[in-house]
Amino acid sequence: MTIDEIIGFMQGFDGVRTVTPVPGDGSPEISWGDTFFSYSPAGAAPVTAQPFATIVTKDYPGDESSLLGRPDTFRVSVAAGKDLFREWTGHAPGEPTADVVPGATDAVIAHPVYGSAGWLAVVNPGPRTDAAVRLLLREAHRLARARHERRAGSTRP
Repeated sequence: MTIDEIIGFMQGFDGVRTVTPVPGDGSPEISWGDTFFSYSPAGAAPVTAQPFATIVTKDYPGDESSLLGRPDTFRVSVAAGKDLFREWTGHAPGEPTADVVPGATDAVIAHPVYGSAGWLAVVNPGPRTDAAVRLLLREAHRLARARHERRAGSTRP
């Protein structure tokens, strides 16, 4: 899968707001070129919601283990939730993991920083993980939409 294929796939979901920061848009320089997906049916920047998936093209401070400085390397990260996290990793979020190589490509792993929050990651998704990444993105979208609907419902008089 390419970055463009993932972005195109995400555009097929209702309420997805896709942001790819660029120079001059007021975003931090470190985020330029990365892509963030959040659920916002109105299209505006969500006030309280965090992205439910990201595509990161470089190492961030404190998050270098995926080795994203390699040529043509990116990581898709997904807020998969506890159930899918356990299904893919064999353990609950926050539990210690066995010999996981965060820089391994085309493998579903616990996110090296946000795994304890139920995030999964794939560096350079390819043939082995294409279907998995699509499934994980669908579920992350479903969870984000459900959170949004719960919050919207709780503010009604």
